[in-house]
Formats: sequence, C-alpha cells, structure tokens
Amino acid sequence: MIKKLSSIPKESYWEYFILVARFLLAATFFSYGYSKLIENGQFGISPQEMATPIKDLSLFRVMWYLFDHEPFKSTIGIIQMIAGILLLFNRTAILGVMFFIPIAANILLMDISFMPEGLAMGFTRRFVWYFILCFLILWNNKERVKTIWNAMIKKFSMKLRFPILIYLLVPLFALILEIIPGIPQLLFYFFTEPNKSLNSIKQVFHLLF
Repeated sequence: MIKKLSSIPKESYWEYFILVARFLLAATFFSYGYSKLIENGQFGISPQEMATPIKDLSLFRVMWYLFDHEPFKSTIGIIQMIAGILLLFNRTAILGVMFFIPIAANILLMDISFMPEGLAMGFTRRFVWYFILCFLILWNNKERVKTIWNAMIKKFSMKLRFPILIYLLVPLFALILEIIPGIPQLLFYFFTEPNKSLNSIKQVFHLLF
C-alpha cells in the first residue's frame, strides 16, 4: 500500500486533498440530512422536557423542539442530502459548495445564538474549518468559478435601460405586483360573501380615511 501511495505523482497530492475535503463535507451534510428524515433522529425533546415549563428549558432545547416540526425538518434534511451528493462529484462540486455555505452559515448562527457557550465554541471552530475547506474547493476550481462570475456580473452594462421616471415608478408597480395574486381570492370572497366583503371594504376605508 505504501508503495502504491509513493507512486502517486506529487502534483496529485493537492487534488487528492480536495477530494478528501469534498468527501468530508459531503459525508457531514448527508449524515445531518439523513438524521432529520428518520424517526428519533436529529431534533426533538424528551417527554420529561415536554412536561417542563418553557422558562425552565434552555434556548437550545427550545430550538430543538421547534425544529422538529414538519415540513421544516424534512425540507432541511433533503436539502442537506442534496448538497452532500453534489459535493461528491467533480462536475457538481461548485454547486455543492454553493448549497453548503449558506446552510452551514445558518446552522452556525443558530448554534452561536442558542447553544451553551462551550458547545457553541466547539461548533464554531468546526464550521470555520468547513468554510476554509469550501474556499479551497472553490480555489481549486478557480477557472470555472471565474467563468461563472463573469457570466453573472462582468457582462452587464451599467448604462440605464429605462428613463429615470420609470425607475421612480418601480415601488408603485411593485405594490401592484404584490396585490395581483390576491385578486382572484378577493373576487371569490366578494361573490360568495358579498355583505361581509362590503363591510370589510368599508372598514378599510374607515381606517385609511
């Protein structure tokens, strides 16, 4: 085995390190995600803690209870597993890192906010190391990252595409865009409950004027 390892060219050591880093991140997230999909996995509190007044529970246990609800738990679990799978393959490694970083950042933020200080510090050191590995994976694929960056940013012109007045009207049109999805529901409510609808409109006008 040592003989086989010594036969590997030195220039391949870095590539092998990146492969190991990708596997570590993938295995970590895949295991995190899988544990959220199985019964009695990650999240949840004991029956004794359920019977305890919330003021007597630590913030960490309260968080563990809240995150045990669906569809939050399964959704996060599936996304973490997808990130892990993407990290395993060279073609999708960059996309895997793009999934990993925001999810891991949110996990770290919650850990710092709700975990006991000692435990939070341990997770902070661990996740900072994960972020460094993510940076190294991106650095290893810097040419591809540069191409993606140029496609998103560099090709766009700073020249205004519309007159200034049109830009000033953006908030108004944004408000209209916000209202549009509710129009069918309002019409349905108006035809099925006309009296209540008219009373509601009157109350709105009364509040506004």
